[in-house]
Amino acid sequence: LKPIHDKLIKLVESFGKDIELSPKKAYVSLRRSKQFGLIQPSTATRLDLGLNLKGVAPTGRLEASGSWNAMVTHRVKLSSPADVDADLKAWLKAAYDAA
Repeated sequence: LKPIHDKLIKLVESFGKDIELSPKKAYVSLRRSKQFGLIQPSTATRLDLGLNLKGVAPTGRLEASGSWNAMVTHRVKLSSPADVDADLKAWLKAAYDAA
């Protein structure tokens, strides 16, 4: 899972100098002025990226978070570094910009 995590962190840090990574017991919170996302190991082979994207309809890999985590509106399941692609970057940047 570390290669996926490292690629996500590198991507998030490229958005600006105002990023705060806040480790919690079960996940890492991604913050700016407020939380815009979180990274959580969900299984032995998968990380879940939670995003705050209010008003965005879930489509394909970008699914509604439902009862998974009340702190975010959407979830993307990541099982390899290749899953950190252009679509994911766009969703993450939108969440960052809205924070």
